[in-house]
Amino acid sequence: MSGHPAITAGRAAVITGAASGVGLAAAYRLAGLGLNVVMADRDEAALARSAEAVRAAAPPAAVESLATDVARPDDVARLRDLALSRFGDVAVLMNNAGVAGGGHAFQNPEGWSRVLGVNLFGVINGVQAFAQPMIDQGRPAAIINTGSKQGITTPPGDTAYNVSKAGVKVLTEGLAHTLRETPGCQVTAHLLIPGFTFTGLTRGATEKPPGAWTAAQVIDFALERLGAGDFYILCPDNEVTREIDNARIAWAARDITENRPPLSRWHPDWKAAFAAYMAGLGL
Repeated sequence: MSGHPAITAGRAAVITGAASGVGLAAAYRLAGLGLNVVMADRDEAALARSAEAVRAAAPPAAVESLATDVARPDDVARLRDLALSRFGDVAVLMNNAGVAGGGHAFQNPEGWSRVLGVNLFGVINGVQAFAQPMIDQGRPAAIINTGSKQGITTPPGDTAYNVSKAGVKVLTEGLAHTLRETPGCQVTAHLLIPGFTFTGLTRGATEKPPGAWTAAQVIDFALERLGAGDFYILCPDNEVTREIDNARIAWAARDITENRPPLSRWHPDWKAAFAAYMAGLGL
């Protein structure tokens, strides 16, 4: 169980992207801990099914749901108003809704708009709608934004997705600073960085790959680290340890400090050097 003081039975959690994956796992877990839950997702039919399942699994927690397009500020404001009118305060906000399939730097402008609208502006909209009311409550609370390792090491492929998640990282870092500099503020910010996780975004997989964690494992790890006070909740998986993540992140940062080509880990002139670097660390 999390030691974060916001995780308190009878208080409320708001979760976006809650119809499936990590968001749904969070709804189950938090409701099971006695929190009331407001579940939001753009897929209204899937959301209704998931909310009913959570409601059945975790009485007496109250479960509300609201079809929400997080890319629309008015939708997120309605979500906030529902949570506050129904439960009086919000202990946990989990800005989790996400999509993939944007594309590389000069393709698919419609995909870029969709990915940035949901993944980045959805989080911005959530923070701007909820942060001040959560501060004004004068009670412990937590804002958890779901990022990605792809927003840190930015591998080639879906550049739009990488940009969106890099933006979430920077936004959440800035949010954490602002909250800790706000007198009397009892709200903390946290960046959830899942590893390889079997969710609706796991492309081409109908069964959980051996290397992947389940969404429930991600949430259990997140709650443990939330209780420990971590800002960067960097999840391992069944293939990648924290030590491997640390080494990859450090290599990516040194592309700048050592003036290497960008994404040198995947550059033909640097692949061997990266492999030697990992081998030298025993990874």
